[in-house]
Amino acid sequence: MINAVMVGLGWWGKHSIEAVKDKSEKIKIIGACSKNSEQHSAYLKKNDLIIYKTYEDALKDKSVDAVILTTPHTTHTEQIIAAANHNKHVFVEKPMTLTKSDAIMCVEALKNKNLKLGIGFSRRFQPAYIDLLKMINDGEIGDLLHIEGEQSGPSAYKLKEGMWRASKKESPGGAMAARGTHVMDAMISIAGAVEKISCISERRVLDIDLDDTTSMLMKFKSGISGYLGTIYVTADIWRLHVYGSKGYLLMDAETRLVKKTLDNKETVINYPNANIVGLTLEAFADDVAGKATFPVTTDEAIDGVAAFEAMVKSAENNNNWISLD
Repeated sequence: MINAVMVGLGWWGKHSIEAVKDKSEKIKIIGACSKNSEQHSAYLKKNDLIIYKTYEDALKDKSVDAVILTTPHTTHTEQIIAAANHNKHVFVEKPMTLTKSDAIMCVEALKNKNLKLGIGFSRRFQPAYIDLLKMINDGEIGDLLHIEGEQSGPSAYKLKEGMWRASKKESPGGAMAARGTHVMDAMISIAGAVEKISCISERRVLDIDLDDTTSMLMKFKSGISGYLGTIYVTADIWRLHVYGSKGYLLMDAETRLVKKTLDNKETVINYPNANIVGLTLEAFADDVAGKATFPVTTDEAIDGVAAFEAMVKSAENNNNWISLD
């Protein structure tokens, strides 16, 4: 079992703590810190967690194997480099960074110390997604032609001026950082790196200065085309639709998979809910322990950030197609 510290105690940090507390034999969160750790002292004491006043204090604790970063996106690069300098493995919430150059720097810093990187792409652990990927790899829908995906929901209505997630600096592309990046990661895991991208991202409803309606077209280096949409002010939806020359596979919810073949025969599989946040953290722990490789490769992590950065650049430049290096 590895010992980890939660860095960031917003709702997602606490949700992540509870996803493994008294449930995992692979990872134990022994303490936490935030910019105002003392304000969370009641919660931390209730959960028998060490209160670290600063991130530096947590990094200096030799009993800590890894840090889990649920912090503002613009802080990730500095925090990952600091963790590497203190020989700590890193699990970071998505997006890892906001620029490809920072992503490469973080990956190299960890690699140079033989440290592991995990990223919070929890949808990789949905049983429906795992089966979808296997069916694709087994050739059940033939040659891949096109992928469409969406993750949307109403969470931006909860954002208020002054919250870090309500800042364009932290959340360029509206819901892309919070939601759409999960779909981008799934697409990259299937189609490979993005070659070019064109994005429209606008504020249509919100009172705060944050985009709420974002969509993009993509061409992957593999030749596959794609579309991704992420809306911050509508009802919840997850959709991943993979078209092949022999049929298609459709996740029209996180726990439902549809397969349709050329003869119009349709197979529907419903799955139980899974503790995907806990499974993601346990997969990271397995990688640290040398038992299994984390499913998101460092190349895929960098490719995802590169696509994110290109998406933002396109939206800021009249939706022009942006080619990735």
